Amino acid sequence: QVQLVESGGGLVEPGGSLRLSCITSGFPFSTWWMYWARQAPGKEVEWVSRISPYSRQKGYRDSVKGRFTISRDNDNATLYLEMRDLKPEDTAIYYCSKGANYADPQSRGQGTQVTVSM
Repeated sequence: QVQLVESGGGLVEPGGSLRLSCITSGFPFSTWWMYWARQAPGKEVEWVSRISPYSRQKGYRDSVKGRFTISRDNDNATLYLEMRDLKPEDTAIYYCSKGANYADPQSRGQGTQVTVSM
């Protein structure tokens, strides 16, 4: 059974930092591209970042480039997202997903809420 469990979200002031984690099980983590995606209130899910199986390739949406860093630990089947200089527009539920099908709830975890506000 595939499981993805995100954690690390919270309430932070603008300019603050958070580190999200996604512990996975039930599939060969080291062979999959992994994604972070987010969904803001009233908006569709959008991809935030992605990483190749052995971390050689990483991608970020323009709005988070230079502020977010994706990484993975294949030995522990865990995905990370380091977020700094957070902005109110980063407020969303953040999901990790196996592969690019992050819009499908079956392919992602339950999410972790990130709220950036004074």
